[in-house]
Amino acid sequence: MKIGILKETQKGEKRVALSPNIAKQLIDKGFEVLIEEDAGASSSFKNSDYKNIGAVVEKRGVVFKEADVLVKINPFDEDDLKLVNKGQVLMSQLFHKSHPELMEKIAEKGATAFSMDAMPRISRAQDMDVLSSQNNLAGYKAVILGAYEMTKIFPLMMTAAGTITPSKVLVYGVGVAGLQAIATAKRLGAVVEATDIRLETKEQAESLGAKFITVDNNGEQSEGGYAKEASEDYARRQREAVNKSLFQADLVITTAMVPGRKSPVLITEEQVKQMKNGAVIIDLAAAQGGNCELSKMNKTVIKHGVKIIGTTISPESVSTNASDLYAKNMYNFIIHLTEDNKFKWDLEDEITDETLIVHNGKIRKNGKTK
Repeated sequence: MKIGILKETQKGEKRVALSPNIAKQLIDKGFEVLIEEDAGASSSFKNSDYKNIGAVVEKRGVVFKEADVLVKINPFDEDDLKLVNKGQVLMSQLFHKSHPELMEKIAEKGATAFSMDAMPRISRAQDMDVLSSQNNLAGYKAVILGAYEMTKIFPLMMTAAGTITPSKVLVYGVGVAGLQAIATAKRLGAVVEATDIRLETKEQAESLGAKFITVDNNGEQSEGGYAKEASEDYARRQREAVNKSLFQADLVITTAMVPGRKSPVLITEEQVKQMKNGAVIIDLAAAQGGNCELSKMNKTVIKHGVKIIGTTISPESVSTNASDLYAKNMYNFIIHLTEDNKFKWDLEDEITDETLIVHNGKIRKNGKTK
């Protein structure tokens, strides 16, 4: 089986779907690996790094033509699909619930597509979960960005000139990104508080040293390990419970996203007006509308004395590490799906069933092919 790794074309993207180290592991398993020229350049991987471990470096058109499996990080776009051939298998984050038209176009090509962002949240799939591996880095980088943008330092510091009190950090959403944000902020010496719709995250947040802000939960639960959209009543009660901490925070990091839907608004403009002058909000949910009402994607908004940075803090900002982790996820996924270097097509398997979105030109729904 020939696995083709494509260069990412999305603006600002620096990652590559397969690092040389993981490419070698696939080759050692008997797979052939084709890499598009300079696909890893922005992640500090040279073409020679791939050649030295036995991969073949080719031009883009050759990779599309010869590969049985085409692997990317971001969704395949229209230019990609022009080069896709019938029967090829596509693997990337497709965000299929938000892009049904893309699924139709893939089906029209007679191709098969796996969506990496559809990985079920079960223990067997943890080492294939690209959302977790990438969000882990995003949580870390959000704190580093916040520290850079703030006009204060994080830790308590006692000097001859006086004592500097530690900064206060508030984290919305205790998922993978939120947990890493908590851990990083604590390591830097901040006083950290956190809140989440999922009460089962309370123990996790507290284990990392954060104070968990509890909101009475009347039936609000998570779905498959992901947060679900909260009711209006819960959102109101959460705002009321968190306001004291929000208005005292020096840095606020919001990470709350609902798969396939607009991000919930957790911080209104009215709340921003009451925040400390000079406070910073890092909104990691900006790509899906933002957790702060004033957020704008890839822009810094300064309003009411608060600096609001809307970003995914995409892991491409630490592309070498992000590529390594994504590549390991892909390796584990490919090994899971294959036997003797051929696809098993075990549709009874939960991982295969939930990630296989298009099969041989037909869109699947609820575990069945339409």
